[in-house]
Amino acid sequence: MTETWIILGATSSMARAFARAVSKSGAQVLLAGRDMDDLSATASDCAVNGAPLAEAVRFDARDETTFAPIVERATDLEGMINVAVFVGSMPDQSDIDENPSLIAGTVTDNYTGPATFLQLVAPAMEERGGGTVVGVGSVAGDRGRIGNYVYGSAKAGFHTYLSGLRNRLTRSGGHVITVKPGFVDTAMTWGIEGMFLVATPDKVAADILKAVEKRKNEIYTPGFWRLIMGIIKAIPERVFKKLSV
Repeated sequence: MTETWIILGATSSMARAFARAVSKSGAQVLLAGRDMDDLSATASDCAVNGAPLAEAVRFDARDETTFAPIVERATDLEGMINVAVFVGSMPDQSDIDENPSLIAGTVTDNYTGPATFLQLVAPAMEERGGGTVVGVGSVAGDRGRIGNYVYGSAKAGFHTYLSGLRNRLTRSGGHVITVKPGFVDTAMTWGIEGMFLVATPDKVAADILKAVEKRKNEIYTPGFWRLIMGIIKAIPERVFKKLSV
């Protein structure tokens, strides 16, 4: 069956790896983001790797006027509609502490923008009786930490939204996967001190594809982050609030 992947935030290294992987399986791809030159280059790469259709489309999480045209383009195509959300931004917490106005953009990029887009495309997925949503969150959303609690809170909100959307779409045959990556070698993490156990974008993409095939509800990638975050979440609050983790 023909399927189309709308990939939001397709200029990220994780998204490019994922787009290449689904192209090899014969899926059509709509590569959505702000840098059209970068997206066009990725579209060419996807076409070489087997995508029968690969298009660059403009998407800005902070500009809702860019949302509907993507949904309309996807509904023009035959087959199932899938969405993979790689959108996000992570300002330094210290910068947010100095300039709280950065909170609004952080929440929009990581939660409300993607959620609004998914609300728009959900009816089309329901009408076609299937489709998959891959929502990339973060292990940072599992517990508020002093180093990135604004970013983490936005991802936590997105995780909760995805849980509700999963409950909704499963009734029409669709599915939603919540992806919680640890540290990944991307532009978002370059230069951050204290990085360890850093995964490659290709590793994350492979883990996501396995989750899609198995219809997993939630994954940590790499998988050992489930154990790490289980330990972090188990620390009593009276102890945790004194730690710098």
